[in-house]
Formats: sequence, structure tokens, C-alpha cells
Amino acid sequence: MMIKGRTIINTDGNTEKALRKFKKLINDIGMLQEVRERQEFVKPTIRRKLAKNQAVRRWKKYLRDQELPKKMF
Repeated sequence: MMIKGRTIINTDGNTEKALRKFKKLINDIGMLQEVRERQEFVKPTIRRKLAKNQAVRRWKKYLRDQELPKKMF
């Protein structure tokens, strides 16, 4: 099995192994994520709004993790 650019040449006939290698290669170079992002146009204001909401959620999760557990007595 040879990896050349974005193609995988299967020499041993094991297609499952070649498919796993191809999926890992595509995931590592970020091609799948780019295709998903380009499926529809997102306005810059919406993109900023989503990023801010995600930051707020991360901050709330951080604060929630920092709290002491409530006493049960």
C-alpha cells in the first residue's frame, strides 16, 4: 500500500485497510472539515455570533466545573 498525495494505491488487495488509511489521510489534512464548511455560506456576523456563543458556553462550563459540590446534609 502506497500513499501518494491524496491517493492511496492498494497493492495487497485489502480494501478495508486502504479505506481506513484514506479516511485518516483526509481527516488529517482537514479536507473533510473544509468541505463541510463550504456546503453553505455563513455570513460573517452569524459566524461571530456563533463563536461568541461557544465561548460563553465554554466559560459557563469552566465556572460550573470550578464550583464545590453541594452538601447533601
